[in-house]
Amino acid sequence: MPSLLGIDNGLTVTKAVIFDTDGTQLSVARRRVPQSMPRARWVERDMAGLWRATAEAISEAIAQSGRPAGDIMALAATAHGDGLYLLDRDRQPLGPGILSLDSRAGPIVDRWSASQVFDEALSLTGQVPHASAPSALLAWLKENDPARFDSIAHILSCKDWLRFCLTGAIGTDRTEASTSFTDVRSQTYSRDALKVYGLEQLFDVLPPVANSAEIVGHVTAEAAVLTGLAEGTPVACGLHDVTASALGIGGHTDGVVSIVAGTYSINEVVSTEPQTDPRWFCRNAIASGRWNNMSISPASTANYDWFLDTFCRRDQDEATATGGSIHGMLAAEIDEALKRHSTILFHPYLFGSPYGNLASGSFIGLHGWHDRGDMVKAVLEGIAFNHRTHVDALRDGFAFGKVRLTGGASRNPAFAQMFADVLNMPVTVASTDEAAAFGAALCAGAAIGLFTMSDEPLRPPGATGREYLPNQARSAVFDERFALYCRLAEVLKPQWPEIERLSSPGNGGTP
Repeated sequence: MPSLLGIDNGLTVTKAVIFDTDGTQLSVARRRVPQSMPRARWVERDMAGLWRATAEAISEAIAQSGRPAGDIMALAATAHGDGLYLLDRDRQPLGPGILSLDSRAGPIVDRWSASQVFDEALSLTGQVPHASAPSALLAWLKENDPARFDSIAHILSCKDWLRFCLTGAIGTDRTEASTSFTDVRSQTYSRDALKVYGLEQLFDVLPPVANSAEIVGHVTAEAAVLTGLAEGTPVACGLHDVTASALGIGGHTDGVVSIVAGTYSINEVVSTEPQTDPRWFCRNAIASGRWNNMSISPASTANYDWFLDTFCRRDQDEATATGGSIHGMLAAEIDEALKRHSTILFHPYLFGSPYGNLASGSFIGLHGWHDRGDMVKAVLEGIAFNHRTHVDALRDGFAFGKVRLTGGASRNPAFAQMFADVLNMPVTVASTDEAAAFGAALCAGAAIGLFTMSDEPLRPPGATGREYLPNQARSAVFDERFALYCRLAEVLKPQWPEIERLSSPGNGGTP
């Protein structure tokens, strides 16, 4: 029976997911991919190790599916966007891959923000640069590692590296091409965009661009041995994981904002015209003449994971030992806390924020009579509020009235209902647990003619789930709390640099 394979590589885990052609998930296999942090703000991974882990996951997924590898009609990959994966002239990895959590180029971005670069980049490319953007990382290499910079022969993203390992073909897709160096109006590479960053000499090493749902190669004999795939299996171009997630949850439709509540707070809406604003990235969508407008920050459910790891370790160990779920163990505490009024507000800026690198997380309004349930409720509320910050920005530019939600925490009904109440919009939680991999598989299916392309590119076959409607009384309460949450963030904004200086020698920090 025919099936499709979607590969999804995140920042810590690479996954292979096999779907039936009707969208039913048949199997999923995961492998952790270690990160290396050799210096402060550097976050890297071994490129060969990433490929080996992905190949192992593919092999396991095939075995779990109960179907022969020859049933897989096509496959495609998606992976974390931004970052940098470089090849030399022999098409070998040029050092480790750099992840989108890397911030070594922060000082360069700060310098650009104080110059005309931000305005020029926004006008030409539809976005301002950030620390893990290819533009910033390449500029860092040019300044700090000129030998490596001069050896660059191919500039790839993470998913492009995996595609190269599968097929031996070098290239990228429209969504990934637009992370730094495309003209926002023509949607094609621009020498002027490279010139903005002082990188014009790299124009000829940018990867060729194909459509996401286009066959760009076939599984090689070597890759077939490593993965268990049938040699010659068609491989589609694939796409950026943010776009893949939106596709996988049916978010590529008018009037819908797609939200991914994961490590990053990702909020995106597709438009038929380019519209630029420093509060969002205006990048290429899957189809020509459409744009994916993304307002994001690294301030979502990683805060919840931190809370569990820090304050619920014993419960997590018990859940692991008994085969239970820490989320289920906390459900009663959270449900009781949701029934109570609370003074606690939480800013979920433990790993980043919409306010820049110096912002930090905080509990405000905490009293001695509050318990763990009150605190975790505040964490979840803070995460939803941060998403609202981005969604409200997008509302200023685009018309939408519905939400498609995915991400691990979206499986918690109380959390999903909180999103509906905080945003005051109907929220539909995707029916697939592997939205990004499903988006990649849809591209693979479209590339071989199983699905059709339209003005609303690649609508998933019935991939909808439970809908949560806003409660107007609760929405009014959240509106009041959100307004205070925002005012407090503005009050704290000028204090964050001083707070960070406390960690410096001579200011009470560790020498």
